[in-house]
Amino acid sequence: MYHPDFAAEPWQLLLIFYAILLVSFVICTFGNRFLPMVDTICAAWTALSIFIICIALSVKAASGRHSASYTLGNYDKSLSGWGGFTFFIGLLPAAYTFSAIGMISAMAEEVHDPTIKVPQAIALSVPVLWVFGLFFVIPICATLPPLADITEAPGAQALPYIFNTVIGSPGGGLGLMFLVLAITLFCSISITVAASRTTWAFARDDAIPLSRVWSQVSLGLGVPVFALALVTIVQMLLGLINLGSTSAFTAFISVGVQALQVSYGIPIALSLFHKRTQVSQARWKLSSTIGTAANVVALCWIVFEVVLFSMPTALPVDKTTMNYASVVLVGFMAIAALWYVIYARKAYKGPPATDGL
Repeated sequence: MYHPDFAAEPWQLLLIFYAILLVSFVICTFGNRFLPMVDTICAAWTALSIFIICIALSVKAASGRHSASYTLGNYDKSLSGWGGFTFFIGLLPAAYTFSAIGMISAMAEEVHDPTIKVPQAIALSVPVLWVFGLFFVIPICATLPPLADITEAPGAQALPYIFNTVIGSPGGGLGLMFLVLAITLFCSISITVAASRTTWAFARDDAIPLSRVWSQVSLGLGVPVFALALVTIVQMLLGLINLGSTSAFTAFISVGVQALQVSYGIPIALSLFHKRTQVSQARWKLSSTIGTAANVVALCWIVFEVVLFSMPTALPVDKTTMNYASVVLVGFMAIAALWYVIYARKAYKGPPATDGL
């Protein structure tokens, strides 16, 4: 913001990325008993940050204020090249935000009364995120600088440019960005914890290579240190891709959302196929009619979302702007299928039986 002509080199971005990963690894490894407190601080920090950003943008509005009709109903179809389909392309950020709520289940074995608490957390996360999202997005839309200027933002970073322009000073914009970046660090910690627990669970059930290594839990720390290390190393290796090709790196980011949605869709489809027999015996459940309707809508949305995340964000498309997420997804599925045929079908018996979880 103070140096708008500065453009970070890919290796500089990589080092920042590595620093965030290492900080997250240290906190998740050595601060496991403090993680509930970290979650509480994260929730309070997020709520306070949204309140501050909402007030600051609404009061300053250095680039002017838009009408309610523009704020709530305007979208520009000319910038992306998609025409009327621009609205659906605009759903990508929202879909990305909600993509990982199912990862809450990865913490089931560390939660008191998980058969109730975990599904409640998953169900409540949607309306809570929706409300907080409105308080964050509406002030931005109401005070938005010209869209053509935003597309030319330094470093292709729209949010810092918007904050800087709307607040009217680099210091004010940097202060608001600090709030957002702190939330990003909290998210990194949560993602690392959830991914490590998922890795540990698959290793415990002998579903991945070197399961005996990744399934070990440190007696002193009480966490799967090797699973945490594996998750961190894999993320570091993925970061190296950005040095060679931003398109390939974007594909891996997009395929993460697609893979999560597919992983949610498979059990939903199987549950419907078996007439929701197992779900009907759970302690926390919806009625048969509402549950079935929700499952059908979820499957339709998942199919649409997988297709949506395979599309480029703008037209026309060349080799650098093409979205290769579908190629990566098929590749991952092929590797997983091959591993299943070679080994997992003989060793993997599924997760341990639970009481309706």
